[in-house]
Parts: sequence; structure tokens; C-alpha cells
Amino acid sequence: MAEEPQQPEAAAAAAATEVVVVTEKAAPPPPPPEAEAEKKVEEATPEVKVAEEEEKKEEAAAGDEAGAAAIEGTGSFKEESNLVADLPDPEKKALDEFKQLIAAALAAGEFNLPPPPPPPKAKAETAPAATAGETKPEEAAKEELKAEETKTEEPKAEVAPTAEAATEETKVEESSGEPKAEEAAAPEPEEKTVVVTEEAATKTVEAIEETVVPAAPAAATEEAAAAPEPEAPAAAAAEPVLIWGVPLVGDGDERTDTVLLKFLRAREFKVKEAMAMLKSAVLWRKRFGIEPLLDADLGMPELDTVVFYRGADREGHPVCYNVYGEFQDKDLYEKAFGDEEKRERFLKWRIQLLERGILSQLDFSPSGICSMVQVTDLKNSPPMLGKHRAVTRQAVALLQDNYPEFIAKKVFINVPWWYLAANKMMSPFLTQRTKSKFIFASPAKSTETLFRFCTLRPLMINVFGISSSKFNVLKYIAPEQVPVQFGGLFKEDDPEFTTSDAVTELTIKPSSKETVEIPVSENSTIVWELRVLGWEVSYGAEFTPDAEGGYTVIVQKTRKVPANEEPIMKGTFKVGEPGKIVLTINNPASKKKKLLYRSKVKNTSESV
Repeated sequence: MAEEPQQPEAAAAAAATEVVVVTEKAAPPPPPPEAEAEKKVEEATPEVKVAEEEEKKEEAAAGDEAGAAAIEGTGSFKEESNLVADLPDPEKKALDEFKQLIAAALAAGEFNLPPPPPPPKAKAETAPAATAGETKPEEAAKEELKAEETKTEEPKAEVAPTAEAATEETKVEESSGEPKAEEAAAPEPEEKTVVVTEEAATKTVEAIEETVVPAAPAAATEEAAAAPEPEAPAAAAAEPVLIWGVPLVGDGDERTDTVLLKFLRAREFKVKEAMAMLKSAVLWRKRFGIEPLLDADLGMPELDTVVFYRGADREGHPVCYNVYGEFQDKDLYEKAFGDEEKRERFLKWRIQLLERGILSQLDFSPSGICSMVQVTDLKNSPPMLGKHRAVTRQAVALLQDNYPEFIAKKVFINVPWWYLAANKMMSPFLTQRTKSKFIFASPAKSTETLFRFCTLRPLMINVFGISSSKFNVLKYIAPEQVPVQFGGLFKEDDPEFTTSDAVTELTIKPSSKETVEIPVSENSTIVWELRVLGWEVSYGAEFTPDAEGGYTVIVQKTRKVPANEEPIMKGTFKVGEPGKIVLTINNPASKKKKLLYRSKVKNTSESV
């Protein structure tokens, strides 16, 4: 990488050397001033290139510093209110101006796709006539050469370019060629006049027939094409323009303001730029065929484990998980990106999934949830270079251009070191608003980051896992909403617990023991589950009755749980008398551990 900038300098220097050698050997006469100026420009080019490259290096260094400073504040984004009453006056003014531009564009039909090109039949019909018109005048021209020997100017008037005949068919129809032939033949002697007139009349009649015959269908096609034109704008104007089921012109629909504010915020309330973005998005949706795509069956069920929606964060935003490590399966990778057709289908599938998620998961009311959280797992993800690269870049571009402000947070977990370096290089090209939505977590801190998003100044605790007492902890995604594979307790088709059963979090200090007591009543069944992130602890469970002199019952004998154990431990106990279940976790390690647990008491009738 460090050697690449030197190549243009070396090449430029070599070019300059070659110029000097040639001048010394050839010793040509002094060049004109223009050539001297060009030569000076060429000789100065290496210096200019060096200066430009130095400027680029300085800008890149400044950008890296700015990027590093910006990454320190990642995850600091906070959504603004969509209530018009809460907007500052300049933003209210921009929203009103935006609505006026949209109304004018709708009236002008600017949100409609341009009409399709005319059918090729009209061109195909005129083509044979044109060719016929080209051949016959050529034959006529050969015959007219004989007449030129008699110094007659008439053939020159008769032989005309075919293109002019095709473009002026209407003029030919209005004027007859016979009078012209008679006028042209008048200066000739009587005998010659008769011969030439007959030939001229025959030629002119043939020319008229050739031009009149194609002119009729052309005129008919023009009239047919012109007839429906006045009705088209009326039909287009009557059709409302919707985006994500929301009309662009509100008419009392408060969701319209929420959608329009997305485009305005994406363009920093620059109304004209927001208008261009909205128009482009609406036209792209029509060209891409979003409406029919929603109900299409693309036949890719195996990708359900690659991108999926699961649960919500603590603020109610739906969470979309992107698990690119699934593409380690070569068959799955080839099915998704094997050729151009498959990559195009994958792109449609990804857009379809997003559209369905928007319609089913989001609420565009001013006080509703209108954005989502994206969690991207980079563990075992495919390298940057590969068959997927082009479609990935295309998908990113489409999402940026046509889905503004739909991301509340973008969480990257299991982030390798090289990805952080790549992100730092890209950071100068991202807006501060975009960078404030990004959260990065190393493999050791991925699960903890999903549960809690920690900010630390001036260090990046969320990226490098640096511990300190001076940081603010913000609740992020509840463990009951996080799938088991990412360190949570959510499981599909769990018969005992759902996302409505809250999970309690505890921190087990190094070289210490933690006990959890769950009170139970008589004639009931207690069910619990727990998880220690990373395990390597000892775990046991017992029942202790409330009555004095009662016997303690060992439910789970204490044993060491290795790191490769089942991620979740479950237990159940049928209670005959009041008491409590005591869970004991002993952490012998020198690092603290995260404990997650929840329980549910069922009466005897439910447990039977």
C-alpha cells in the first residue's frame, strides 16, 4: 500500500527524462510558442502531481484524525421528534416548502415514469419504402444520364435524396409532380419533349406512388399516437402516489409528515436536494417493481438464517440481524452469488425482506416507531473480495438512496481488527449523523454490547472493551429479545418462556460466589433457566423450605460448567410446601462474569 503513491511519481519522472533525451539527440529547430507552452506544462506535470499527492496525504491525515475523533462518539445518535409542533421554525418552514414542491410536481406528473419508446413497427414500415425509394431513383439516374448529353436539366430536378423524400412526404402529397415535369420539359424541342415527358411522367408517377403509399400509414400512426395524449395526464393525475403505504400529499394523514421528514433530515433540510431524492426514490420503486415484488415467491428459504427480524430493543425498535457467517456454506454461497442472475435475485430478495419489514414492523405515526436497529455479525463473514462484492455495493447504494433515516442504530458485533481499520479509512466520507449511529464490538464484548451500549470518554469501550468507572451505561437490547446464538435467551418455539418473560442480569465479581433466591408457594411447580456468558463457573441448585427443621433438597448437584457447555441451563422442581429455590454460582476466575436468569411459577393444575 505504501509503495502505490510512488508509482505515478516515478512514471512522471521517467517521462520527463525521456523528453530531455529526445530533445538533445534530435536538436530540432525552436518550436513555436504553443509547443513551448505545452512542453512547459508537461515538464511541470511531475511537480504538480507531487504537490497534489502531498495535499491528498495531508487531507487523508486530517480525515483520519477527524474520523478517530468521530468514532469515539459512536452510538450517540438520538432520534428527533416527528411531531410538527416540536420542530424548530426553520424546519417547519422547510417542511411547508417541501410540501409545495411535491404538490407542484404531482400536478406536473413528475412522479410518473416517462412513456415507453414508440414501437419499432412504424420504423419497420417506412424502411422498405425508403429502400425502394433509393433503388428506383438510382435506376432512373442511369437513364437520365443519357438525357444529360442533350443538355437537359430536368433529371437533376427529378433525382432527389431519399432522406429528403422521407422527411417531406406531406409536401409531396400536397403538390403534384406532373406540372413540374411539364414545366421542366417545355424548353425542349417537340420530338424530344414527347419522349422526355413520357419518361418524366412515368418516373414522377412512380415517385408519387412510392411516397404516397408509406405516407398514409405514417399519418395514421401519427393520428393514433396523438389521439390518447390528452387523456394520459388526466389518468396519471387521478392516481395517488404512495410510498410505504403513505400518500405524499397528506390530506389529513399525519404519517405523511413523518415520511417527508425522513427525506429532509437525510439532506439536512435542504429542500431542493430532498425533493430530488424523493423523486428519484419514487421513480426507482416503480422501475424496480416494488409492489409486485412484495407478493413474489423468490424461492430462497435457505436465506432465512442469513437475514431475519427478531424481537425489539428497549425503545421498541424492531431488530434485524445480518449473519454473514452463514455464507461459509459453499453451496449456499453459490446459490446466492453464483452468477449474475442469482445475484440479481439475491438483491431482489434483500429489498423484498426490507420492504416487508417496514410494512409489518414500523408505524409512521408521529409518535410511533419508524426506524429499526440493524445488527451485523461479522464472525466468519466472507472476505471483502468475492462474487458478492458487486451486489453488496449495489444493495448498499440502493439502501442509502431510497431508504433514508430507517436505521436508529447500526451495531457491528464480532468485529475483527482489520474491519475497524477499514472503517477508519471510510470514516471521512460519512456524515457525522451517520457515524453517530454506528456501534462496534469486538468478539469479547459483542454480547455485552447488545445488552448494554457503553460510552466512555475519551476511550472506545464499546469497541475495545476497555473498563473504567467513568462511563454512562444505556440500556440497549433486553436479553430476552436477543437470540441464543448472540448471547441472549430467545429461542424459537420455547414451550416455557417467551419474550414477555423478563430476564434479570447480575454481575459475578472475580473469585466470588453469587446466590439467587426464587420464592415458591406450596402445590406449585417452579421452572427456571440461566446462562453465564463464557461459563467456566460452578453451578448448583437446591430447595430450602420455610418451615424450621425442614430438609433441604438438592435439585442440581454443584458441578463445574465448561465454556463449551450448552448455552442455557434449565431446571424444574415440584413444590409441596412453601420455600425457595437457591441457585449458587461460583466464579473462580480473575474476570467478572455476566449472569442471566429468569423463572416462572406454575400452579399444579398448569403443570399437569
